[in-house]
Amino acid sequence: MAASDKGGLILLIEDQQDTAALVGEYLGQRGYGVDYAPDGVSGLRLAVNGNYDVIVLDIGLPDMDGLEVCRQLRQQHDRPVPILMVTGRDSVDAKVIGLDAGADDYLTKPFQMREMEARLRALIRRSRHKVSSHVYTVGDMVLDTGVMQLTRNGRRLMVSPIGLKLLTILMRESPRVVARRDIEREIWGDQLPDSDTLRSHLYNLRRVIDKPFDKPLLHTIHSAGYRLADLQMRRA
Repeated sequence: MAASDKGGLILLIEDQQDTAALVGEYLGQRGYGVDYAPDGVSGLRLAVNGNYDVIVLDIGLPDMDGLEVCRQLRQQHDRPVPILMVTGRDSVDAKVIGLDAGADDYLTKPFQMREMEARLRALIRRSRHKVSSHVYTVGDMVLDTGVMQLTRNGRRLMVSPIGLKLLTILMRESPRVVARRDIEREIWGDQLPDSDTLRSHLYNLRRVIDKPFDKPLLHTIHSAGYRLADLQMRRA
């Protein structure tokens, strides 16, 4: 289904037909194009072969659950399409697991349609308005924003679109400390997330860019914010 200029093209992966029908009808009336998959296997196939602006992905799916769909999509898809994960579990652990699998945002059931649309708009807006092409280097880590490719010590690293946006902000401002609220406003705009969202994304980012390597680059400055810097190089 073609997307209108107003909205975007959404892939909805949801096994509950009633829920899918309600979401599809609402988004269609709001100017979005919606494709639908009732299970994880067909959803992954559509996601890999399609050109979607955002994917709405339920965790509890037959054949292949949403977490596995998300993981495989991040491994198979060259373009980091935003993923809004829908879960019935409202806990920090559940959110961290979803973000760790590669989701960009999450929505807890039951949800209001207006909230879902607001989150979709934010994800689409961020995806369409990426920063101009630039190459940032901090220590042995390099981010090319033109192709959205991240490497450290010559090794290519895979992070979510939100993770790439976080790195762009922190590498652009390095070695300056960036306040948490400044980061949240630049990424989420007026739709500020709850207190766990940024923390969860940073936790997952550290697992990719720091833990496999000898020295950390991402630092938390308590009561001030975060910075990305090679502190050993600066002391030298």
